[in-house]
Amino acid sequence: MEEQVLTVDERRSLLIDIIVRQQQPGSGSCKEFLLKRTAEMKWTDLTKILSPITWAVIGAVATRHYMPERTTKDLDCLISSDDGNAAREKFLAAGFEFQSELTIGGSSWLTPDGKAIDVIESRNEWVEEAIHQAQHNRDLQGLPILPLQYLALMKYQAGRPQDIADITRMLGQANETMLLATRNTFLLWMPSALKDLESLIRAGKLEML
Repeated sequence: MEEQVLTVDERRSLLIDIIVRQQQPGSGSCKEFLLKRTAEMKWTDLTKILSPITWAVIGAVATRHYMPERTTKDLDCLISSDDGNAAREKFLAAGFEFQSELTIGGSSWLTPDGKAIDVIESRNEWVEEAIHQAQHNRDLQGLPILPLQYLALMKYQAGRPQDIADITRMLGQANETMLLATRNTFLLWMPSALKDLESLIRAGKLEML
């Protein structure tokens, strides 16, 4: 019997359905832990290396600004695709070692001290505004973090189990201003996902009860 391969949309819908059905009030970690913010893992600040190119942290490192920090092996960052070639030249000049091209657009690098960095180059219309806002949205280390609404949008589009779990936990701890910004961002850029977004918000809020 041939194994059925789910599309990204089908896999995401299945994950959201499981999360919504399984989540119970207060079923996650203790509230004190969930509200704790740390920056114990130190990452390379690319600001001086890339200047005047602006950039933003995404991925697991970015989530620590919105939920408890977790261990990760690399730093994911976002730049506009228009800055891709210039950024690569700056990395080489700074002694970074090129590793590979990313299938989603961008490249992987090793810093001179051996830390892994993935640089996503995006052509999405919202990217420049999101990166601009990140410059005023710093974590405890001082890194520019992609605003929650755009981070949730990126993770939703990726649709992997960890991404969907991250969205749920981050939105569960978000205040009403952040939730409104997220709803408006999805309404503008991915209106078909609004129903899923509300389900993830409800599941996240249940964890905080």
